[in-house]
Amino acid sequence: MATEAATTHTKRATLELRQKILSGDLPGGTRLYEVALADMLDISRTPVREAMSRLAEEGLLDRAPGGGYMVRSFSRRDVSDAIEIRGTLEGLAARLAAERGGGNLSKINRLLAGLDACFGAASLTVNFEAYSELNGHFHAELIHLAASPMLERELERVKSLPFASPSAFVPSRDDRAGFERSLVIAQAQHHALVQAIEAREGARAEAIAREHARLARANFDAAISPSGKIHLVPGQGLIAS
Repeated sequence: MATEAATTHTKRATLELRQKILSGDLPGGTRLYEVALADMLDISRTPVREAMSRLAEEGLLDRAPGGGYMVRSFSRRDVSDAIEIRGTLEGLAARLAAERGGGNLSKINRLLAGLDACFGAASLTVNFEAYSELNGHFHAELIHLAASPMLERELERVKSLPFASPSAFVPSRDDRAGFERSLVIAQAQHHALVQAIEAREGARAEAIAREHARLARANFDAAISPSGKIHLVPGQGLIAS
């Protein structure tokens, strides 16, 4: 139980700090102190330390001189480009996976089932923490199916860019329902992607993976837009207002 509680605190700290960086509450160049953050989040220092380590892996924090971390400076365009690069490389990975036979799809299908279970049966309610973790595993397995160590290395580099990691979710504070609807669309794309790989439809798999990354970019734009609203537009996916 103690380990489970610590994990929950780490996930919450990671999400809250990520949101504060995105909103500008923690601007670029800000030095982060474990004790102050632990007091602000009302948790112990250990999950704060682990959260900062995760955010450093996502490219949101830099190691500070003398130890610790400081918030990395980046622009909206930097994030947009980073997500676009990830989508391009994941599209290539999906195409290679399809063209090379897809390998053993049992693991990625188990992850799909786990992601499905994150959604409530009677509503759009999503177990966000579970979804975020499983989504990261899904994308990692997609890259594994491409059977390209070189591509896998490049994607690891891209995931260290700000908000490019598949797990770097930031729900819109003003439109939680819209964000959860976007996860329903994302999950449908996951299913279509695996189906395309299984059918060896390389071009279709690549297109779905590219569109999937654009959905992540739209969510990011919505999280920092003045209204924070996400609108579903027929035939166009998600557009942030």
